[in-house]
Amino acid sequence: MAVCAKCGATLNEGATFCGSCGQPVGAAGAPAGQVAPGAAAGTGMASNVAGLLAYILTPLTAILFLVLEPYTRDKFVRFHAFQALFLGIAAIGLSIVLTIISMILAIIPIVGWILGLILWLVFWLGLFVAWVYLMYKAYNNEKYMLPVIGKLAAQQAG
Repeated sequence: MAVCAKCGATLNEGATFCGSCGQPVGAAGAPAGQVAPGAAAGTGMASNVAGLLAYILTPLTAILFLVLEPYTRDKFVRFHAFQALFLGIAAIGLSIVLTIISMILAIIPIVGWILGLILWLVFWLGLFVAWVYLMYKAYNNEKYMLPVIGKLAAQQAG
């Protein structure tokens, strides 16, 4: 007999949703007393998906995963949430520095504007590649640590 992983109610044969709570169910549900594979107990979301989502709208989603109850106890999610938060803060700080550098370079008539544009392009392209790579690693249940930010995130996550 299959039971819902969220509320524990008995599922009908071939049900795709729980009749009590509406939680989506795997092909056959979870056997009695077990949680559906890939889902944390009572959350309905796997740790790797939560780790990936921490990067989506960083630093906002990172803060959400640090304060939402079921994820505050998961070290994997906490690590990726802290790393996403620190990456977002570093990106904001670097963009302020790049703005100042671009304003100084803008004094040079044409070359300064071109150099400023190239700096911004390299910054945004590098940030985008790092962002996608970190989401990929989180989804694959890997704990990839960025050079400085990763150590801080690992210390904060515990």
